[in-house]
Amino acid sequence: MVSPPPRGAARRGWHDAAMTTPPAAPGHRDDARRERDALCDTASRVGPDAPTLCAGWDVRDLLVHLAVRDNRPDVVLGETVPPLRPHRDRVWAELAAQPFEDLVQRVRSGPRGPLRLPALDALVNSAEFFVHHEDVLRAQEGWAPRELPPGQAASLWRTVRVLGRVAYRRAGVGVVLVTPGGPRAVVRSAPDAVSLTGDPAELLLHAFGRRSRARVRVDGAPAVVQRFREAFPEQPPA
Repeated sequence: MVSPPPRGAARRGWHDAAMTTPPAAPGHRDDARRERDALCDTASRVGPDAPTLCAGWDVRDLLVHLAVRDNRPDVVLGETVPPLRPHRDRVWAELAAQPFEDLVQRVRSGPRGPLRLPALDALVNSAEFFVHHEDVLRAQEGWAPRELPPGQAASLWRTVRVLGRVAYRRAGVGVVLVTPGGPRAVVRSAPDAVSLTGDPAELLLHAFGRRSRARVRVDGAPAVVQRFREAFPEQPPA
């Protein structure tokens, strides 16, 4: 785990706060664009200093992360290559110092290069921007789950079926994902297992570590549930 350059207080590592989406399953081509625009609208509404579910990050920090992820691979390299860290720190500080609406517009404009292709954008960004939008929405008072289009819910289900194999690999027990009245998927096999029940969006947020705000029910034998919760404790919201 590596940390972004601090803006004020020290930050938790950005991969702890914002798990990078693996290119697991293609989303609907409109989902990434819709969630990007919606996230930018929400950011403008709540303002740069509003909290997020990413520990140590406010909305401005989250947008800087997304701006870097979109178009600054040189800065991303600075997270793992020590000689590049001064450059990383400088770029992060420059982006954070921009007028907030300029930063919002930078994220809204999206990536340059191949990631502008709708198919690649859907593959890489559909789940990423959904989760980060929820990071903002669910950190505010009075939040409630959104009702998603059926196509988007189906896309998130495809993604979490794949992501879950990575997310729960250290569970120590079997893990079965269950949607109410719908499909289920075994993402980790073991003689003793828990079931995680929720809508696809909630299951995805749980897999991404947003367990304190994901509406997911954990079922199984008490000892097995306890083992799972010890491996994946609920963290208090940031």
